[in-house]
Amino acid sequence: MNQWPIGLSTGCFYHRSIFEVLDDIHASGFRQIEICSFPKHLDYHQKDQVREAGERMRALELHPFSFHAPFADHIDITSLHEPTRRGAVNELIVACEAAAVMGARNIVLHPGPEREGRPPEEEFLQHMNHAAESLNLVARRCTDLGVNLLLENMLPHLLFGHTSDMLYLLGQIRECNVGTCLDTGHANLAGELGSVVHKLSGHLKMLHANDNLGNSDAHLNPGEGRIDWPWLLGELKRNQFKGSLILELAGYHGESIHDTLVRARRAFDYLVAINKND
Repeated sequence: MNQWPIGLSTGCFYHRSIFEVLDDIHASGFRQIEICSFPKHLDYHQKDQVREAGERMRALELHPFSFHAPFADHIDITSLHEPTRRGAVNELIVACEAAAVMGARNIVLHPGPEREGRPPEEEFLQHMNHAAESLNLVARRCTDLGVNLLLENMLPHLLFGHTSDMLYLLGQIRECNVGTCLDTGHANLAGELGSVVHKLSGHLKMLHANDNLGNSDAHLNPGEGRIDWPWLLGELKRNQFKGSLILELAGYHGESIHDTLVRARRAFDYLVAINKND
């Protein structure tokens, strides 16, 4: 018996419509999914499309555990330019509303922009304050919608790419419906995997489970990189983790839906086997 539910992010199919892959995901045995917000996969601005996706998942009894909020250069909730910041908040609120329509329990959000480097301290603090203000607006809307807001640890070279930044922002949010999502690949690249589960344990609701070789965000299957998964799952048990593991694997152009799902099932079976052997 699995200790934690193991689901699949549809991000590995980001270059295909969600309607092309839902039946096959269900047939492969997955019952929990995270929905990718890449426009070619699902245009969450289109209410009819969002409603249809929700209805299709319910018909298949596929549970949308989470919806991954969009991230792009122009979606910057920390921007010093107020119209840009307001536009980013509005974009995230549209995504939160789509999550609610589809029945997703959680929405996963990168708390910082997709921008490298750290500005001088005074400017850094301005970005941090704007991020906190923006996140409170998004969290309030999530409360109204009955959706939990989960902050994800980002890649270490990005602004707010360290766990300490995310924890600070988490503490600034006044709503109660907030938590965290641990991306194992990001934490491995940041050199933080050894301590991050303990640091996040009181807030940790889900994992983006993926692996890498320590040199790029490769989104390999668990067990195909350098992460010590038996140790990591043991750390989750020691910290009484009660959430879900969502496989967030790479998507390859030209790979068939069948072959992608074979990879995903191999990852699923690998994690189940560790649980059984522990």
